[in-house]
Amino acid sequence: MFSETVVDLAQAVLTKSGDAGVMVATAESCTGGLVAAALTEIAGSSSVVDRGFVTYSNRAKMQMLGVPEQALADHGAVSEETARAMASGAVEHSDASVAVAITGIAGPGGGSVEKPVGLVHFAAARADGRVLHIERQFGDLGREKVREAALVQALELLSQALNA
Repeated sequence: MFSETVVDLAQAVLTKSGDAGVMVATAESCTGGLVAAALTEIAGSSSVVDRGFVTYSNRAKMQMLGVPEQALADHGAVSEETARAMASGAVEHSDASVAVAITGIAGPGGGSVEKPVGLVHFAAARADGRVLHIERQFGDLGREKVREAALVQALELLSQALNA
């Protein structure tokens, strides 16, 4: 189902989580659960994957992850502020010690001059309050390729957060 690259990255995350004795969670918007699916594709993942939140709408981001309405109003769903709030919210609303969040514009529509198709914000939060953020502009590659690229980046960021 997933590429060898994705499976290898997911396995690395599971191994690091297991070695550290921590659970992980995902908070996904434009990827619609792909990160959680990649992690749970691997046997034994239940020992380190706590849960995945698919929060496609702003209302879901607020209700499930506690993203402040003001952050969404001021910065929009596709922003550093929202990604950080999603990741932190996933840690707060789960038993995970580390969480990754993804919010972006996969296309084909929905982009603007300020926020073009292919713009994706990623954040990884730890229970100790540290949050990493990455912004990627993948370009208008097509919906499937933007989502694939976002999946790989999210797994890499989650792995990085587990190293921190």
